[in-house]
Amino acid sequence: MAETLRGVDPDRLERSCSRRRDSIRFGTGTLGFERAEVYLSSCAFEPHRHDTYAIGITTTGVQTFRYRGARRICLPGQMHILHPDETHDGAAGTDDGFGYRILYLAPALVRRALDDGPLPFVADPVQKPTPATRRLASLLADIDEPVSDLAIVDVAATVAGALRALGGRPDTSRVTIDIAAVELVRDYLATHAQEHTAASTLERIAGADRFTIARHFRRAFGTSPDRYRTLRRLALARAAIERGRPLAEAAANAGFADQSHMTRQFKRAYGMTPAHWAELSTRIPASCNAPRCRS
Repeated sequence: MAETLRGVDPDRLERSCSRRRDSIRFGTGTLGFERAEVYLSSCAFEPHRHDTYAIGITTTGVQTFRYRGARRICLPGQMHILHPDETHDGAAGTDDGFGYRILYLAPALVRRALDDGPLPFVADPVQKPTPATRRLASLLADIDEPVSDLAIVDVAATVAGALRALGGRPDTSRVTIDIAAVELVRDYLATHAQEHTAASTLERIAGADRFTIARHFRRAFGTSPDRYRTLRRLALARAAIERGRPLAEAAANAGFADQSHMTRQFKRAYGMTPAHWAELSTRIPASCNAPRCRS
């Protein structure tokens, strides 16, 4: 991944950069996968290209870039999707500057998620919000989220499915589910939720490759193996919190990287912080079983 934002030659940034607000911040990543948050006002990217898919969402301002012979405009909430090895630049469309979040994913991971099928090509690089782009945007909701072995499989599967849909080639394969295999995976994840289970472990349990497991698991249970494990961890943490255990202890014992990791996931699942949940749960009488007394 030689030419993501991290690898672009500094000389390819115009030298008018002077405002302190301009910044590039990288989140967590792993081999073949990077995420970044960028804000530019007085800076601009000169023409360059990546050896990855580059998928971003404009968060503020107006973003403009030249791609495949035309000038494009990407507004807040819209996605921009660049195919590997396609030359492009990038600049603010107004004096107010622009911001975006972006992920870079190696084509090999996309291809593996598609059973070694051809790489999807999205002809229109700017996409308005749709179910497919919302799935992509969800991958950029928290660029600091730890990236586990299972998470990268989910990322690749999500990107591959969305790109294929946006490229006009929806999945028309016959829907089949190896129920026995994915139930073994589900049961293992539920029993070992605190552990950092490797994708190779699930492959041995299911007798299938990790991308097949991811597809079948979602078809059977409506979520990915990684998300399922996260929800089981949250259930363990929540039970500990409701017993009055310290938040840091609850996070560690449930398998989260740290308390802040648990807090981000807790808010997504339950709509409030663990601290607020702990405060409220101590106010609920033990005998209160009415629906209005329960979350």
